[in-house]
Amino acid sequence: MCTGKCAKCIGVMLYPLALACIVCNILLFFPDWKTGFAEQDMKGEEDRITKEVKYMGGVVGGGIMVLVPAIHIHLTGKQGCCANRCGMFLSIGFSAMGVVGALYSFIVSILGLVNGPTCLYRSEELLIPLWGTPFANNNGSYLADPDSWNRCLVPKNVVEFNVILFSILLVASGLELLLCSFQMVNGLFGCICGTCNSKGQSA
Repeated sequence: MCTGKCAKCIGVMLYPLALACIVCNILLFFPDWKTGFAEQDMKGEEDRITKEVKYMGGVVGGGIMVLVPAIHIHLTGKQGCCANRCGMFLSIGFSAMGVVGALYSFIVSILGLVNGPTCLYRSEELLIPLWGTPFANNNGSYLADPDSWNRCLVPKNVVEFNVILFSILLVASGLELLLCSFQMVNGLFGCICGTCNSKGQSA
């Protein structure tokens, strides 16, 4: 496949992945599909939203920092002013930006899965429920023990909610990482050899 066509294909594939990261991160602010927890958290009360959600890995990292390179990479693959060696050279830098963003989202997603959600749970030491992260010290072992998920009383089904959305974020950012890394190599070849589109190699 020509480097120009390959860049265009990579750019198109990055769009839905970046959108998925943004949507998943936003949804994570509304456990149990309610806005009240985010509102309470913003008022400076006890943490109601999982801290990894507030790192904005999906919006900033896997979203904006990948979406901007995706637009440039997509345009680089088209014939015209961007489809040349200079455009392919610039795509290397933009792809590196995408790699950094995707890696940030990937790491935050792993932490979100390992530490588990913030919720109102029944402590083994105290008789009254309290807000916190009951699975934070389990090194992610709770993921293999669904029976323990009922420790979280509020928000309802918050563990399932976080696991599903953070898993989607993890997969999406992982694919973004691979695609942006591949485009760095593709951009290097395109810079050296040209984009070889249908009208001939671009100089």
